[in-house]
Amino acid sequence: MRHREEHNPSPVGFLVLDKPAGLSSHSCVSRVRRAYGLKRVGHGGTLDPAVTGVLPIALGAATRLLPYLDGDKTYRGMVQLGLSTSTDDLEGEVLVHTPLPADLDRHRVEAALAAFRGSINQVPPQISAVHVDGVRAYQRARRGETVSLSARTVTVHRLTLLAYDQARGQLELEVRCSAGTYIRALARDLGTALGTGAALASLRRTQALGFGLAEAVGWQALDPQVLDAGAPLPPLLPPLVALAHLAQQQLSETELEGWRCGRQLQAQHGWPPGTPVVITTPAGALAGMASAIEGGSLQPKLVIDAAG
Repeated sequence: MRHREEHNPSPVGFLVLDKPAGLSSHSCVSRVRRAYGLKRVGHGGTLDPAVTGVLPIALGAATRLLPYLDGDKTYRGMVQLGLSTSTDDLEGEVLVHTPLPADLDRHRVEAALAAFRGSINQVPPQISAVHVDGVRAYQRARRGETVSLSARTVTVHRLTLLAYDQARGQLELEVRCSAGTYIRALARDLGTALGTGAALASLRRTQALGFGLAEAVGWQALDPQVLDAGAPLPPLLPPLVALAHLAQQQLSETELEGWRCGRQLQAQHGWPPGTPVVITTPAGALAGMASAIEGGSLQPKLVIDAAG
């Protein structure tokens, strides 16, 4: 297969995949690694194999920028009322069937949703990546263990009922939430609140880490046969696009050498200590990341093209 290294030995940037159902996030990273000829590749925000949509992938030095990106995510999902499963979605074993009340109208559903907006406590699903005594919860579940998971505080910024089919007990939701929020757990807890049980029927992520579906490329764009036939690799999104929500400071020509050696900078603005600041070269390219510290200085945290 033809690799990206033929054109650029060190690709740096972000690729946003529209992940199809049936693939793990790890397998997507592996495909990107092979296509671009890179070892240094990582994703931002795991998607379950059954979930589709936005999967941001960082290449090269951009992997070190992932902690600086906007962690909020947006999903559209279908919830099935009237049952509970072992995985809190329809992939798992059905544990209980519950008849739907005749008076479970849209008004009652809307009223129940109100309790899930804002800061909430949420217990992750048994099948999740949460560590329990050093082992992932899903690994324990596969061994037949039932683990006790602690509730975590997450934030649901927006929760909108898009559609409700009362006859089928199906509702469609749009959720904008903080990192670490499980939509499967939200569906499960909504079912408990309604007294019907519920499981997530389908889910699509429409936004993650500041990237949306409009910037995503399809899985077929990385098909080895397509690339071997001469199709170009999808272009990477520049790191500065992903960091546009952060404070920024441009280096002068006299500051550039000191920055490359890891020296502190004088801040051009009165940013509070701890504020992350994007540092750009005199030409406007990404030079790295700094953090504001006491005394009006910037401490380098990530230096692109460091001296030595």
